[in-house]
Order: sequence, then C-alpha cells, then structure tokens
Amino acid sequence: MHFSTILLCNFHRTNSQSQFPRHKTNGLLEIKQEHRAPSRLFLHVDLLALNISYCPIKHRMAKGKMSSSGLNALNCKQTYSLAVILRSKGSLSAFVAVFPGCQVHDFGDLNFTQVPNDERYNNLVLYPRSVGLATQMLADAVSRAVAAGHRCVTLGGDHSLALGSVSGHARQCPHLGVIWVDAHADINTPLTTQSGNLHGQPLSFLLRELQDKVPQLPGFSWLKPCLSASDIVYIGLRDVDPAEYYILKNFDIQYFSMRDIDRLGIQKVMERTFEQLMGRRQRPIHLSFDIDAFDPSLAPATGTPVLGGLMYREGMYITEEIHNTGMLSAVDMVEVNPLLGASQEAVKATAHLAVDVIATCFGQTREGAHIAFDELPTPSSPDESDSEEQVRI
Repeated sequence: MHFSTILLCNFHRTNSQSQFPRHKTNGLLEIKQEHRAPSRLFLHVDLLALNISYCPIKHRMAKGKMSSSGLNALNCKQTYSLAVILRSKGSLSAFVAVFPGCQVHDFGDLNFTQVPNDERYNNLVLYPRSVGLATQMLADAVSRAVAAGHRCVTLGGDHSLALGSVSGHARQCPHLGVIWVDAHADINTPLTTQSGNLHGQPLSFLLRELQDKVPQLPGFSWLKPCLSASDIVYIGLRDVDPAEYYILKNFDIQYFSMRDIDRLGIQKVMERTFEQLMGRRQRPIHLSFDIDAFDPSLAPATGTPVLGGLMYREGMYITEEIHNTGMLSAVDMVEVNPLLGASQEAVKATAHLAVDVIATCFGQTREGAHIAFDELPTPSSPDESDSEEQVRI
C-alpha cells in the first residue's frame, strides 16, 4: 500500500500596503514582492493531510477529472488559498474520483503566530523570525509525513514555504533531487536581494555551496543547507536577477529557460533533467512548482506573472514525465492567490490549472480518465435473442 499526504499551506499576498494587522490565529506579514511592488504576505497555514492510499501497480483513473468536478468554492473570491478551496464541498471527493480506493482524512490546521518585534534583518529582509518559525514548523510536519511513508504535497502560498518543505523532505531523503519549475530563480541571498522578500531567496539558504554567502538570520538557526548545486534543475526561467544569474553560472546549476524550451522542446528538456538528476542513480524527486511558470494567459491569479511562460501542454508534460519515473516523493504547488485574480474566471482558470498539475503528478493523463475494464462486453448470440423475443411476445 502506498500513501500520500497533502499539506495545504497558505502564504498569500495581496496588493494591499496596509500595516501588519492583528489577528487571533493568523500571522499576517507585510512584505514586498521580489520583482514587484509592495504587497502583504499572509503567513497563515492550514494543515490538511489527505491520506490517499492505493495500490501503485493496479492504480487506474476513475471516470471524471478532478479539475472539472472539484472546485465548487471558486465562485467566492474571498477564498485565500487552495487549502480553503480543497476543503470546500465536492473538492475532497474529487481526489477520491481521480484515485479510486483512496482514503481522505483531514488532519486539522497548522497555525502560526506572529513573532513580536520582528525587525528587518540588515534593514531589508522582512520578518525573518516569523518566516523562520513558520517554515520550521512546516519542515517538522513534512519530515513526519515522509518518515511515515507518505508522499507529501504542500500547497501555497508563496515560495518561501520551500524552506520548510525541502528541508523536511531532506531530513528523511538526504539524496533527493529538486526540480524547480518557476519563472524566477528564487536564489537571491539576504545580501543580494533588492526587495527583502524571503520568497525570492529560499534556495540560497538550502544550497551548500552558498553557505558562506548567506548570513545567519534570526529565526533561521534550525535551517541547515541540504542541497548541492548538482541536485537542482530549473525549468521555465525568464525573470532572473543579476546576482541570481551569477550564482547559476558560477556554481554550474542546471537550468532551462523559456528560450531553452523553445529551442530544445519540452521532451528534450525533461530528458536532460532526468539525466542530470538520475543519470547515475535513482533517487527521490522533490517537485517545487510555481504557478507563475505558466504564461499569465493561463494563470493570471498569481503574484509575480511574467509573459512568455509555459503553455498547458508543456506544463502537463513535465508532471507526466516526473510521475512516470516512479520517484516523485514530494510536491510543492505555490503562488496560487485567488485574491489577485481580476475576475472570477481568472481565479477559476488559475486554480483549475493548479489542480491539473497536482492530479497529473499522481497519474492523471491527457488521454482521458479511464475506467478499469477486465474485458469488453459482447452481445448475446442470435439464437438467444430470438428465444428471448418469443418469450416476451
């Protein structure tokens, strides 16, 4: 029996520039976006663990797709995250529809609290103590899930949550490889960032080669580098800061920009990705997927959209191929923010796309959802039909 655990974690931003508000259970952080204007980061995390069990050998798709049946709450733009959406009526049942025989359990919430007097580090990096504490809690939760034999899916929220999800995963799988699908490299250091946003810096904290370039932030004493440059492959880059580009080049980190995808094709990109990560050995894969990797025409409800992104077929091909390796161990789906959609349709399109990414990671295919058939039915023989007709008359 194979198990999967889904941790739904909300690190959401809006365009509001208001000050840090009071809230009984939610830590709400005032943040500036990397590459964008000031915004507010909602550091509120709901923990919903879906215990999805099925036989990996006989796993087949059920009739109906998750994306069309599971997001009834999207009519409400007040929803802050996919966590809220997936808790809505009909959404959890969508997982059951896609994965027959699965068991779904809601394990409750993971609540963060604001750290008082959380001053900027170096007068720039925003709320390090609050983010550090929150991601430490997330790392512990992910580590427990992976240790119990689950595959872990973490839904955000912004990409700072990868500090926790990757660290927690690496505690149990120290030789993991990371596929980072994103328009941005998210590898600024606290000394190179121009905005101070930690969601533009997670990989700099995780990379061993940058250990002497990253200062010790308050709240981050728990975090230890767990990746080498050869453990990471980027797909979809098209908005990289100068310091990030320097890091990619000088530390020989494998990346495929949108220009590379146009030039090589997505099939060749995935072949080279697996050659880089698994050419010499099989190892667990951590997929960290930012919805802004897609073109904004497909995923408009996100905080840092960049023109010229992945199209639907390219995004689904990436996750299909990762699923087919049989080595996918953890998934992050981040930067889906219903509050940033210009319309209901924009919110629905973005959330449906995110759900399709997740479903494809678990085996949904573009060939259609299949019902298991042991054999095709056959019509009755002519003699039997005549006999039945005579009896009826």
